[in-house]
Amino acid sequence: MDARLEVLDVRGPVAVQDGGRPGRMHQGVPPGGALVPEWLAAANRAVGNAWSAAALECYGRLELRVTGRSAWVSVGGDAFQVAEGERFRVSAPERGVVRYMAVEGGLAVPEVLGGRGLLPVARLGGGEGRMLEPGDVLPLGVGGGTRLAPAPVEPSGDVIRVVWGPEPGRFDPGAQEALLSGRFTVSPTSDRVGMRLRGPHLAHTDTGSGVSGPMVRGALQVPASGEPIVLGPDHPTLGGYPVLAVVIRADWGRLASRRPGETVRFVAVSVEEAREAWKCLDLVGATTCLIPGQGAGS
Repeated sequence: MDARLEVLDVRGPVAVQDGGRPGRMHQGVPPGGALVPEWLAAANRAVGNAWSAAALECYGRLELRVTGRSAWVSVGGDAFQVAEGERFRVSAPERGVVRYMAVEGGLAVPEVLGGRGLLPVARLGGGEGRMLEPGDVLPLGVGGGTRLAPAPVEPSGDVIRVVWGPEPGRFDPGAQEALLSGRFTVSPTSDRVGMRLRGPHLAHTDTGSGVSGPMVRGALQVPASGEPIVLGPDHPTLGGYPVLAVVIRADWGRLASRRPGETVRFVAVSVEEAREAWKCLDLVGATTCLIPGQGAGS
């Protein structure tokens, strides 16, 4: 019997996610991938998988069973072995908005447009183009890789670093200061397309006449309401709202992991500092560099 992961019960959204579909935005395909890439990497490395292997992105709790062989399983980087036919449970996230469950060998659902992860906005990937349901059966790949013990990966601090956007002339002079001095909260209407933030009004002079341009994950768009939207992994490839700033790559996961109602503050850094921060962040989620405004014991 081929190795499989059987879904016995699901209470809340759970989807297959992986490292995404890079290099396809010119075809209108969002990059997708894990909401918190560092946490996906930590779960996969703990069972000997490549950091980007397909795993489960869990917003709720579920019950599972591995058939066809025994396997190492990781929940949030904590690995344990399950016997063939053994049932086990994954609890709902306790800290952060999601948690990742990886199985030795990875989830071998079919690749679609270069990725295995679910892209909900297009109903493709993830095995069936939808969230998991009881009765789903997911094939497993061949395991045997070297298991690593990653450092604990937890949400830390509310300071998020940004670089300024490409069109400052589309904003009022005080918009940048309002972004840096304000305290924002995560809206419950946030999703994988974008995180909506509630807080100070960010005034702009845009009249809707701007030309739509390419978008990237982390772009902080400001619609007419003045409340920003930070684009997530399933963002549209084009957008017309003015972009005040862009969250740096090293802080994507730290921002996306925050729950509705939690606070967010912003600090501006240079492009060179953003590049250095990315060098400091490894793929098991351990950061070795301090964040401005956040000491080592914060």
